[in-house]
Amino acid sequence: MAIKILCWVTLLASFLAGARAQDIAGNWQATIKAGQQDLRLTFRIERDGPEWTCRMSSIDRPDPGARTPASIAVEGTSVKIVIPPLRAYFEGKLSPDGTSILGTWTQTSPFNVEFTRATPETAWKETAPHSIQFVDVGNGVKLEVLDWGGTGRPVVLVPGLGNTAHIFDRFALKLIAQNHVYGITRRGFGASTAPATGYAADRLGDDVLAVMDALKIEKPVLVGHSLGGEELSSVGTRHAERVAGLVYLDAGYSYAFYDPSRGDLELDLIELETKLARLHQLEGPFDQRPLIKDLLESALPGLERDLREQQKTIEMMGSPATADQPQVATPDPVRAVIRGMQKYGKISVPVLAIYAIPHDYATSDPAVKAKQATRDEEIYGSQAKAFEEAQPMAKVVRLPHANHYVFQSNEADVLREMNAFLSGLK
Repeated sequence: MAIKILCWVTLLASFLAGARAQDIAGNWQATIKAGQQDLRLTFRIERDGPEWTCRMSSIDRPDPGARTPASIAVEGTSVKIVIPPLRAYFEGKLSPDGTSILGTWTQTSPFNVEFTRATPETAWKETAPHSIQFVDVGNGVKLEVLDWGGTGRPVVLVPGLGNTAHIFDRFALKLIAQNHVYGITRRGFGASTAPATGYAADRLGDDVLAVMDALKIEKPVLVGHSLGGEELSSVGTRHAERVAGLVYLDAGYSYAFYDPSRGDLELDLIELETKLARLHQLEGPFDQRPLIKDLLESALPGLERDLREQQKTIEMMGSPATADQPQVATPDPVRAVIRGMQKYGKISVPVLAIYAIPHDYATSDPAVKAKQATRDEEIYGSQAKAFEEAQPMAKVVRLPHANHYVFQSNEADVLREMNAFLSGLK
């Protein structure tokens, strides 16, 4: 009898612990100290089968829509969250009423933090004046689309890799006086659906076209930052008739325009892997000779050139990270987008390409800064020149020592160039 009672007690304890663990699902928020200022963090905790998932965001960041993956372990009422990009972790316990998690946040030093469960009434909200809707682009994928309003020519903003359309909140407001401004968060990021597939460059370009169709956006100017230039080139090379112009904000690099004379290690590797896989084809008739000829005369010599350039860059910029330094895992959607990059060439629509050359790197060492500027000019300067020469309708602008987020660091310069470009379009 005593053994039976003990078994029932054990089962009941396990059930109650599981019930308390289930209570942790939802949105949690807390304020932590980040240097001299407070930073409001929100964690979205969900159950994915037997595993827990967690993503962090902050309305105090430049991109409040971005969600950083974090690892989470839940055992009974104990909770441990690790955020690799911040090199931070939190350990705490769920309160008996399930409304708070009290524990220790450790980044540079430990301090007490209390996460509280966010409700529709208490959840922190952005103050940016935009509306949000979710547009179905097919196969159950919905993209977050921001609308800042405005009147005039439609302008669609596409963020860089890892960012969301919210990164443009401040910049978009400077454009609405003469334009109707929208922003798209690509699949896999922010609040947009994160499917397992569909990250090839042309598929991402098709997502932009699907949003244009759904919202009846006619002949917009597409504006892309960083890898957002990929979507611009995808649309511009395949459907030039759908857009009035393209604006590349430090985005006209190899993923947006591939210069065969210079090559690109990442893009050439992707293509080479495809060709090598083709060489292994075992089924059906297949003449290997043309493929072998291409590999020997073009693909492999091109890869050798890319590797020598990469070696030169590594030697000039210093040693890479070593095994004893903290490593940050690359999120799956980022990997998928990089693996899905394609090669684009000539674009037959009006183009404005703004480059930060040389970039403003975060270093105070004059010798290091000089090396970086020299290498920037060699790599990115030649890319800008090749882009300009290949695009008959392109205007290329260089902003020396601008940040990669050129629309933030050099907002006035970018607005001046963009307004002149927009006003000159038919």
